[in-house]
Amino acid sequence: MTLYARFAAHIDAILDALEAEGQLPAGLERKAVAVEPPRDPAHGDLATNAAMVLAKRAVTNPRALAALIAPKLEALDEVASAEIAGPGFINIRLVPTLWHDELRAILTDGDDYGRSRLGQGTRINVEYVSANPTGPMHMGHCRGAVVGDALASLLEYAGFDVVREYYVNDAGAQVETLARSVHLRYREALGEDIGAIPEGYYPGDYLKPVGAALAEEYGDRYVGADESAWLPLFRKAAVARMMDQIRSDLAQLGIRHDIFSLESEVIGSGAADRALETLRARGLVYEGMLEVPKGKTPEDWEPVELTLFRSSQFGDDQDRPMKKSDGSWTYFGVDAAYHLAKAERSDSLVNIWGADHSGTVKRIQAAVRALTDGKVELDVKLIQMVRLLRAGEPVKMGKRLGTFVTLADVVDEVGKDVVRFTMLTRKADAQMDFDFAKVVEASKDNPVFYVQYAHARIRSLHRRAAEAGIDLSATPDLALLDDEELALVRLAAQFPRIVEGAALAHEPHRIAFYLADLAAALHAQWNKGNDDPSRRFLLAQNQELTRARLELASAIGQIVRNGLAIMGVTAAEEMQ
Repeated sequence: MTLYARFAAHIDAILDALEAEGQLPAGLERKAVAVEPPRDPAHGDLATNAAMVLAKRAVTNPRALAALIAPKLEALDEVASAEIAGPGFINIRLVPTLWHDELRAILTDGDDYGRSRLGQGTRINVEYVSANPTGPMHMGHCRGAVVGDALASLLEYAGFDVVREYYVNDAGAQVETLARSVHLRYREALGEDIGAIPEGYYPGDYLKPVGAALAEEYGDRYVGADESAWLPLFRKAAVARMMDQIRSDLAQLGIRHDIFSLESEVIGSGAADRALETLRARGLVYEGMLEVPKGKTPEDWEPVELTLFRSSQFGDDQDRPMKKSDGSWTYFGVDAAYHLAKAERSDSLVNIWGADHSGTVKRIQAAVRALTDGKVELDVKLIQMVRLLRAGEPVKMGKRLGTFVTLADVVDEVGKDVVRFTMLTRKADAQMDFDFAKVVEASKDNPVFYVQYAHARIRSLHRRAAEAGIDLSATPDLALLDDEELALVRLAAQFPRIVEGAALAHEPHRIAFYLADLAAALHAQWNKGNDDPSRRFLLAQNQELTRARLELASAIGQIVRNGLAIMGVTAAEEMQ
């Protein structure tokens, strides 16, 4: 049990005791009771809002209730003092030996320190990337890929049963355009001068190997054939080749998926019919006409009867068509069916979507609520695009132009770890610039470097201690650590609650933010030794204190490694 969880249990036990004594009414809702670090570390080690959130329902004032809780906290062996502050917060100071125990727990638990049972095996599906298979991965896909993969790792670390999924849009107009573009390259591979690539086609050279492979397999059989004879074949071949490329690109970034679901299979399996009948059986489908769209007048709008889902009953702006007037499925109809299939094998769903999909969030959430009778929740995280800069100038990207910068190119230039960490240095819904110069800059303003440098510094200590002939085999006396040094342990001990909070909020960037704070604290402590040699971690003339400080440094390094592992980033052993 983590430190914060243990004190939450202590508070719960004290509230139980107050109920038993008749000091508190029985059965008060305690969900809002929290144990957290105080905003100002000078106020103590922990703080609880128990009196604040329970007083009104207990028909008392917060300070009076706090006066009942504080003495019971002070009676605990782990507590040095419990002070009432402001309107009724309780600030708790812990005995130093507790921090010694926590430091040892970090090193004993190792890679598992911070791992949680929060999820209790809840099945959660995280869908991310899901880029159309019309070309290699580019930096427009990178941020969502990293956020999704890091979130999946975070949820696993927090005890959830996670499935990583990629939805392949292998049906529709874009994929048909891809097939026609490949047919041009097929003819080119057979010696035909195809001239300029027609407007609207995919012009990139990455399609040349696909055309060449088809030319080798089929010869000139489909050069002059009717489109209906080759389009399905070329579409399937092009999607397969592009998905191989996409998997390869993602692998360079350390990103994997458990399941690749095909839009064509959703359509062909009858899943859309099943979703429609599920909604119809619940009275949520009707035949009707949409309202006149904004910007159009009744004179230039021809209403047609459509099969509509009552999504407005679930918070959407209007009802949504499941089928077109010709009886074919709308994109929304297929998407609803796909989400039903995911929901049938999950307890919860998370979609990582680009910000350009913001308009479809309410309707698909409405569909999931309706199809699952509210039993499965869908959380959609919208990812803002990344502006790629080189020498301060924006780099143009566009698959149709054939001039985009691929994800693989960026990984080759700056490395997987830099790319992954950088993508998590801002909230997902905030705009981001990725400047090639800044992300590899060796300065404290670059969190990627600063966190990696902290770990490399820590790793160097044991090498230097061995060179100095310091005996590290004896058990460290942690009582030699002063309050400034124990402040690092206090910060490290927050890692488990950071993990749980980030997992519940589906926000992996919180891990990056926390690691940046922890690294800054480590560097600040390290730099004190520049002004005062007695503050250095390594003191050849004082081996006992050195052992204690190296134990402290090792614990901080362990937390850094655990956090970076969640982010999919390798901890640096040394800085080149």
